[in-house]
Amino acid sequence: MRFLFVCFILTVSLFARADDGNDFVAAREAFRTGQIQRLPDYAQRLQNSVLLPYVQYWLLSSQLKTARPDDIRYFIARNSDTPLSNKLRSDWLRLLGQQQDWTTYLDEYPLAVNPDLSLQCYALQARIAQGQLLALKDGVTLWFTGKEMPTSCDDLFSTLIARQYISENDIWQRIRLLLENNNTNTALTISAYLTKPAQLDPKLLRIASTAPEALLNGNRLDLRQRGQRELALYAINRLARNNADTAAQQWERIKAAFSVDDQHYGWGQIALYGARQHLPAALTWFDKADDKELNDEQRAWQTRTALLAGNWTKVQSSILGMPDNVRSEAAWRYWLARAYKSQGKTYQANTLLAPLSREYNFYGLLAEEELGPAAGNPVINFNVAGDEVAAIGRISAIQRALLLYQLDYRTEANNEWNWATRNFDDRRLLAAAEFARQQNWLDRAINTADRTQQLHNFDLRFLAPYRDTARRYAKEYGLDEAWVYGLMRQESRFVSQARSGVGAAGIMQIMPATARWIANKLGIHHFQTEHLHQLETNMQFGMYYLKTIEQSLDNSDVLATAAYNAGPGRARRWRGEKTMEGAIYAETIPFSETRDYVKKVIANAVFYARRFNQPEISIKARLGIIAGSASPPLCGGSNENAPNCDN
Repeated sequence: MRFLFVCFILTVSLFARADDGNDFVAAREAFRTGQIQRLPDYAQRLQNSVLLPYVQYWLLSSQLKTARPDDIRYFIARNSDTPLSNKLRSDWLRLLGQQQDWTTYLDEYPLAVNPDLSLQCYALQARIAQGQLLALKDGVTLWFTGKEMPTSCDDLFSTLIARQYISENDIWQRIRLLLENNNTNTALTISAYLTKPAQLDPKLLRIASTAPEALLNGNRLDLRQRGQRELALYAINRLARNNADTAAQQWERIKAAFSVDDQHYGWGQIALYGARQHLPAALTWFDKADDKELNDEQRAWQTRTALLAGNWTKVQSSILGMPDNVRSEAAWRYWLARAYKSQGKTYQANTLLAPLSREYNFYGLLAEEELGPAAGNPVINFNVAGDEVAAIGRISAIQRALLLYQLDYRTEANNEWNWATRNFDDRRLLAAAEFARQQNWLDRAINTADRTQQLHNFDLRFLAPYRDTARRYAKEYGLDEAWVYGLMRQESRFVSQARSGVGAAGIMQIMPATARWIANKLGIHHFQTEHLHQLETNMQFGMYYLKTIEQSLDNSDVLATAAYNAGPGRARRWRGEKTMEGAIYAETIPFSETRDYVKKVIANAVFYARRFNQPEISIKARLGIIAGSASPPLCGGSNENAPNCDN
């Protein structure tokens, strides 16, 4: 079938015919259903379309095993402006790896963009086969992970073990990392590299996973054996996830059977989960671990626990103990500055705050406020010329992305857009963002404007569509319009047809069960879930729900924002017993997704307020002070569809 592809490498016009969409959809379906013989006809019909590379890719990928290397290279070179070129090269590399054609593999691999782990493992195999001994050491770096690795890595790891680049202790270290991630199946697979008596016991591993306390309380573990000790550590880990206090008691009872290093490790695991549970004892548990052996996540939670305790000296020492690349993150620069400031070290604090205040994010806003009015950071919108925007629209890759978007192939459209703009400078990014805005492709407009480094346009970063509807419902429910827009931007980037992996729908991402509860409260009969994709309905429901949970949580924007993402019950539990500043509440949210969400929504609200010319409300005022006492809940109750206090 090689000639089928060769005959249809055709010149692509910059302009698509009106029926290109229909032909493309039909070609895509033909490929999906294995009707490859129909693709040449569709390629002929699309010969002047920016969508032609897709049909060519489908045709060529279906005959990859028999295709000539020159044909593959020709497609890649001819279509370098689409991610399909990199996709085909990756497909080809994977085939070359399976065939162990290492010479061709090493010729092509350096040209791959962001090769995945499977390709990286094949590349290391190729280098080893070519006698490049440094590849053996490079391969070891891929071993230490708690994730399941691609099958292309199996032969690589077997070679490294056979040549003793990976030791028995390294195998146990990998097993420990896998068990930390509860990846029990892969841990069992890896333990097969050990001699049979030393391998993990599958039955005991299952008990450690499902009933850790029962395993620890029983007499089934022989702690003289390495594998049994690892199972005990895994059981401690599993127990600590739900109850770190109980895990600490169990560890105190059995830790004497473990080495000093393993004792430190056990305390580090208990401290991590205790910190996430906001247990004051977590700081003591961190002290019992080896401070030098804490990983990045543990160090971050040690710092957060110190923040909750108001222990600024510990905040400082914990951040200073982070690796340079972690300590340079905006969060830790800000909190280190606060630690310095609490000790009267104003110069050291301001040295960190001054450059941070020039960053347009949550911590940049906090730093700006810490420094006061003198640190004013005026926002200057840079507007590109109309001819620059028009030039973007003439790029065939952009036209292809736009046509795919109009056909509702959003994943392909986004991939094309990102590929086309990946090397743009600030001016071209802003021109592309404006072009996307004009095409009502709002999420690409926002995300593209967000990527600029020196020249910025905040009207594009913080688009405000549908203002008449949003303003009306915000006024009806007594909500701050800037906050509502900050939340909608984070939820959906204003994509009204957006649907999350868990079923949340529409511009305000409302779950079906919550929507039915809201419909009942609003007296709306015959509500159907598909109504959530109606802009008016989604905004009304979303703002009603947002106001409801805000009222149940001391009218706190921060608590309500957390609740909107993770549920009112969790937002309430995370507030702790003592009063704390809102920034510390946000920083110590146990869920990384919700923690990031709250910071972004609150920062968005500040920028939207500025855009709407609202009276200035500082970010600290928006964050507020979080009271330690619980408020009367407006959730739960006898209605099973009401917001659940336990969610």
